[in-house]
Amino acid sequence: MLRGAAVAIVYLSLGACATQQGVDLPDISQWENRRAILGQLDKWQFRGRIAVRTSDDGFNGKLRWVQDGDFFRATVSGPLGIGTVRIEGDGEGVEITDKDGTTTVLRDVESELYYRYGWTIPVESLRYWVLGIPDPRVPAATEFDDLDRVSRIEQRGWNVEVGRYREAGGQQMPARLVASSRETSVRLVIDKWVFHEVIAP
Repeated sequence: MLRGAAVAIVYLSLGACATQQGVDLPDISQWENRRAILGQLDKWQFRGRIAVRTSDDGFNGKLRWVQDGDFFRATVSGPLGIGTVRIEGDGEGVEITDKDGTTTVLRDVESELYYRYGWTIPVESLRYWVLGIPDPRVPAATEFDDLDRVSRIEQRGWNVEVGRYREAGGQQMPARLVASSRETSVRLVIDKWVFHEVIAP
């Protein structure tokens, strides 16, 4: 579970990161370098737009994701009365805070999000997919474009298509991707990347 003192320290760390301009990435033009370097990134964040669709419902909103080691914080804001939803995890547990400030520990993140809101996002693997690499903890099928960048990932019952890359941190990073499962389609447009403390392998 998230522990108050540890989370407070992480918040201070993330706040310090947010004031930094960010650093450039090393060369990741070759797939093995890309997978190794991006897979080791500890501190980074992005902000963008999210569109979630199911057979019955959906919404468009904003998404801000902050990653600091095992800790992540995803803030989703949109219409349809959901207000702002904050999802946080630390490698041991995940909890969600709804628009009323009520915090609940989630045991099965994707299933419980779907139960509560009628939509879900692939929280556990999204931190890797948005970087353009598969989740290293789970088997995956991958396809590549002509520039040796991932164009498609099949993993955990999700099909992830990276539709566009653009320069961020001095390298080509995903700017648009769609993750689809049998019940849900999640479309992301990433407007800004910020990387911190990048170390080449």
